[in-house]
Amino acid sequence: MSVGRVCVREVDVISAEESAQVAAQRMHSRKVGTLVVVDVHGAPIGIVTDRDLTVRVLAMGKDGATTPISSVSRGPLRTVREDTSIEEAIRAMRAGPFRRLPVVDDDGQLVGLLSLDDVLELLSEEFASIGCLLHEEEPSVLGRSS
Repeated sequence: MSVGRVCVREVDVISAEESAQVAAQRMHSRKVGTLVVVDVHGAPIGIVTDRDLTVRVLAMGKDGATTPISSVSRGPLRTVREDTSIEEAIRAMRAGPFRRLPVVDDDGQLVGLLSLDDVLELLSEEFASIGCLLHEEEPSVLGRSS
């Protein structure tokens, strides 16, 4: 299965020039904890989380209104393409370590965001399906259908 089939397609973004305060307000209004930092062409260049704002702005005593996201967001950024397999994306997350990977198209434009939570949800659904199959193949169940 490919990343493009699992990723979230509605991604909240911010530009590198916007402030940490704008990022926090956007996260609050959209009820998200992550924004993808994009360049003027819409290509992902970084990620900023609510934790980044807390640790790199508030805890350091910086002014959120004047601190640009470029000084808060984490890099280097690792992206995956829509056709990347889930297995390859998991390897990239482990190697990073990254909990989130921006998903890009062939032109490098942001089309989604894959989180570790998305992968875990997919795996839990797959395991549940396997569990149902195993249950249907149990001798006690097979004996009842005869």
